[in-house]
Formats: sequence, C-alpha cells, structure tokens
Amino acid sequence: MRIRTEKTFIIFSMIGFILLAFIVLPLAKIIFSHDLPTLVDTLAMPGVRDAIWLSIYASLLTAIIACILGTPLAYVLARKNFRGKSLVEAIVDLPLAVPHTVVGIGLLMVFGRQQIIGGLFYDKFDFRFFGTLSGVILAMLFVSSPFMVNSAREGFESVNQRMEYAARTLGASQFEVFRRISLPLARRGIVTGMILTWARSISEFGAVYILAYFVSFWDIRTMEPNIAMTAPVLIADQFLQYGLERSSAIAAILLLVCLSLFVILRYLSGRQR
Repeated sequence: MRIRTEKTFIIFSMIGFILLAFIVLPLAKIIFSHDLPTLVDTLAMPGVRDAIWLSIYASLLTAIIACILGTPLAYVLARKNFRGKSLVEAIVDLPLAVPHTVVGIGLLMVFGRQQIIGGLFYDKFDFRFFGTLSGVILAMLFVSSPFMVNSAREGFESVNQRMEYAARTLGASQFEVFRRISLPLARRGIVTGMILTWARSISEFGAVYILAYFVSFWDIRTMEPNIAMTAPVLIADQFLQYGLERSSAIAAILLLVCLSLFVILRYLSGRQR
C-alpha cells in the first residue's frame, strides 16, 4: 500500500509540474527577455511610470471599496439562509462568466454621461465616469468583486458560531458580535479577498479599455491633474503601434512590480496568521 501511495504521489507531482511549467514559462520569458538597462530605459519613457502608478493606485482603491461593500454581504451569506439566496450567490459570481468587453459596454450604458446614473451625476454634480479614475474603479470593481465576497464569506464561515451565540446570550447586539468577534476572527479571509481583488483589478484590460482608455485623474504624487492609461491598456496600445519588443518590456516591468507587491502582501497576510 505504501509503494502504491508513493507512485501515485510521484505521478500526481509530474502532472502538477506540467501545469506549473505552463504558468511559469511565459512569465519567465517576459522577465528574462530584457536586461536591466532596457527596463530602466523603458521605465523612463513618457507615460510608463504614470500608467503603472495609475494601475496600482486604482486597484488599491478598488480593493478598499470592495472590502467595504463586499464584507457585509459576505457576512449575510455566511450566516443567513433566506429565499433567493442561491440567486444572490449566482449574481455575486456572475462577473466571472461575463466577457470583460461586455462588462465595459454595460457599465458605459449605465454610467455614461447621457445614461441613467451617469447622466444624473453629470447634471447634478458635474461628475462623469467615462474617461476618469472613477470609471476605472467601476470596471475593476465589477470584475473583481466575486473574489472579495467569496473569500470574506469563507472567512466568516470558519468562525465558530457558538462564540457568537454565547455573546448574544450575554447581551451583546448583533453588530457588537460582528465587530468584536466575527470580524476579527474572519480577518484572514477578508485580507485574502482584498489581495485577490487587488491582483485581479490591476490586470483588468477589457472593461477599462471600453470605459476609460485615457484616464483623467488627480495625481496625489504631484497634487496636479494628470492624464494616463492604465498599464494593461498601455501595453496593448504599444503592441499595436510598435510590436512585441516595446510592449513586452513594459509588460516585464508591470509583472515585476505586481509580483513584488503580491509577495509582500502575502507575506504580511501570513504574519497575521
């Protein structure tokens, strides 16, 4: 029995190695196809640093907003059974199945300047979503929200409900139980959801391409207005104009930045455990 188990483990490891190689090889090819001087020169090109900064900044804001909006819903789904719950769960997961260009068109038909919500904001507050940081965040939030809700829900489901019941019998309100027991104990799932939301948001292309090709935003680095593309949109733009060489160099920089931030966030999340 032991020999069979070892053989099975080896076979499964070999199969898993194929998948790992499939993931690693294209990314490694992007990174190691360019030397350091080339990457430095590319980073100095007009618009590259602004694009990378915009993607990081917008995705971090998206992760924060997703946490604020998604955590309460995750708590309800983890703790309550109600009629239509399956429908709500399906709606939460729906962005995973919708093509992202379709997402961009749908958001534009709701938040465009002459549309239902977009027209209201523009007429009343002179505020627009198309071509702005708000539009980028809308696109990122739509495609990444399932990761936040599902991860936070798993975090709440891992909390022993007996502790919540005990707190209620001692006179604590439902919100006090949530704030002092459920939320702290579920923080691992919430933090994981924020990391996954950030990672999915920073890589978004299709919906952002439709809703905000060029982005007008207030740059907190310079405290002045700025116009830039997000990094994925810039990479596609450079590929169409100049080919693989220049676009792959920008892609390598973005990949290195994303990997570094992802490792740091995962490390900090692991230390919380």
